[in-house]
Formats: sequence, structure tokens, C-alpha cells
Amino acid sequence: MRLAMKLLVDQDERDLAATLGAVLAAECPTLLARALHDPAARRLPSALWKALADTGVLGLGLPEEHGGSGGTLSDLGVFYVEAGRALCPTIVHSTAVAALAINALANDGQRGRWLPQLSSGALRATSALWHPRDAAIVTPVLRAAPGPDGWRISGATDFVADADLADAIVIAAGEEQRTLGFVVPLDDPRVRVEPLQLMGGYRAFRVVFDGVAVSDASAILDGDDAGLRVDDLRRVANAAVALLCLDLVGVGEAVLARTVDYTTMRHQFGRPIASFQAAQHLVANMHIALAAHSAVFWIGRGRTATRETAVARIQSATAAKLITLDAHQLHGGMGYVTETDLHLWSERARVLSTLGGGADVAAVWLESERNLECHQKV
Repeated sequence: MRLAMKLLVDQDERDLAATLGAVLAAECPTLLARALHDPAARRLPSALWKALADTGVLGLGLPEEHGGSGGTLSDLGVFYVEAGRALCPTIVHSTAVAALAINALANDGQRGRWLPQLSSGALRATSALWHPRDAAIVTPVLRAAPGPDGWRISGATDFVADADLADAIVIAAGEEQRTLGFVVPLDDPRVRVEPLQLMGGYRAFRVVFDGVAVSDASAILDGDDAGLRVDDLRRVANAAVALLCLDLVGVGEAVLARTVDYTTMRHQFGRPIASFQAAQHLVANMHIALAAHSAVFWIGRGRTATRETAVARIQSATAAKLITLDAHQLHGGMGYVTETDLHLWSERARVLSTLGGGADVAAVWLESERNLECHQKV
């Protein structure tokens, strides 16, 4: 019932989607996405970044008093769908999640320090607050130690998205029995950013912290005396995963539209290939229901929503794989020619459906939630 309720998109969301779709169509055409896909030219066009900032995309889901739109997490989810459809550079996702993390983990003064810059596009950011292969793991791998000039951060974190484009990174670091959060500039001389090659030409980064000093109180997200709460970190991690699931929804919709157009035009034995029963069955696979809207809806209302996030991840990762594989099959040999651009969506689907954990990892989250519920009932 909850899922069905959330999948009913209202008029405001349709209007927002139309506005965002128009901005991305103008500033992020497939030609641009193809150019940015080349690692040698992987930079964020200033015109696109400015257009998204001016449209208010970077402030979606953030409070108005800190430069945001005052909207909901579901509003940001609407953008993610359009971003997947248009192959929008993921630095937008990374900055949005960093802002969500600060909004969830920081005090009001710290929000006032960072959120206006992130909302306006003056600052680009990324984050490393959970395990890149399993977002349920929020135990920090970095170490924080008190020093004469503030805190010292040491260690390394892997598979950080968009660290080459970000100005700052939001991280968690362990200190004795508690976890602290920090906002660290990536141009600090004690920070080293090393590229890691992912599938399909995508890149992530290993970020090494060599005794980085943090003394600015606005950059130390310590929650209370006990440090950051695990539930708050999990909620941010779940939000990031659920939003990526919505990007995969956009990827699937774009691939579906291209495939329907192609199979309607393509003829074999004197009739459109889309009229063959086998092809119709393959296209039907592309309509697999995705639960990401429901997960984003409940996270935006303060719930950790691990169950909903797990279901969203299982469905979206599985559907993205089926959609892109079926699309290549229905395109025949043309589907494997890079000039058709179909590979741009399929490679995005492969990468985004694994960051934070794929369907197999999400199944473990679901089982853990069930076991926890059974234990609580006992």
C-alpha cells in the first residue's frame, strides 16, 4: 500500500520533472555526455553547473534558511530520475549527498556555514561516510586523533566518487569509542587523491589523509559528546543508495524509449520487429516496478528505511541489468556499436547499480532487517 501510494506521482512532481528535463536537455545533451565520458576530458561544464545551481537543483531537499528550496527528499529524487535519463555528471549527485550529510549530521551553525555554498554551487563536494561495497557498514576506516592544533585525520578511503572535481569531502573518522564527522578541503597538501579505474571508463578515487589537521569548529561534525549516531549515518547512506536507484530508473526509461523507437522502425520478414512475441516479452521486462520512490519518501520523513532501501536496490539493480541487456539484444548488432550511444546508459547502469552494494548485498540488508524484527518480537 505504501509503495503504491508513493508511485502515484502528483502534478507538482510532474511539473518539476518537466522543468528539470528541459534544463538537462538544453545543457546536457547526449553529445556532451559522450564527450564527458572520455576520461581525458572528464570535467564538469560550467554552463551546466550554473544552470543546475540557478534552477535550484543543488538546494532540493535542503532548508530555506540555509539557501535550499525547502522541498523534500522526493523532490531531489525527481531530479535523479531526470539525471539518469540525461546522463548528468555524477558530481551533481556527490554534491547533493554531501549536502544531505551535513544537513543530517551537523549543528545549525555548521549548516549555515556549508549549505548555502553547496546550494548555490559555489562549492562542490563528495563524501566517504560508508563502505563503498556495502552501504550498511558505517564503521569509519579513517582515524581521528586530538592534537595541539585541533584534530588530525589519518588513513585512506577507497572508491570515492568525483574527488577530482570536488572542492571538499565529508568524512567520518573514529576516535576511541566514538565517530566524528569532518569537512576537509581536497586541496589540503596532506590530502592525496589517486584515481581508480572502474568498468566502462568510469573513475573513482582513493583519498589518502596524511595527518590532516582540522581545527575549524564549523568543519567538525561531532553530533554530541557520544559522537555521530549510527542511525543518522545509516539514514544518509540509505538516502544515497535510494537516490542512485532513482537514477537507474531514469536510465531504464531512457533505454526503453530508445529501444521502442528502434524496434518499431526495424523490420524483419516484412514486419516491425516489435511485433514479434519474443521481442514484446523482452520489452515487457523493461517495465519491472521499481521501489526507489518509496524508499526516498520514507527516508525523507525521518525513517532509516533499510527495508525499503534494500527492496529498491534489489529491484533497480536487477531491472537495470535486464533493461540494458535486453536493449542491446533488441538493437541487434547495432546495440554493440559505440556510435549508437546505448553503451553510455548501460555502463552507467553497471556502475551505479554496484556502488554501495548490488542486489546481492541488498538482499543481506533485507534478511538482517527480518532477523532484527524477529528478535524484537521475541
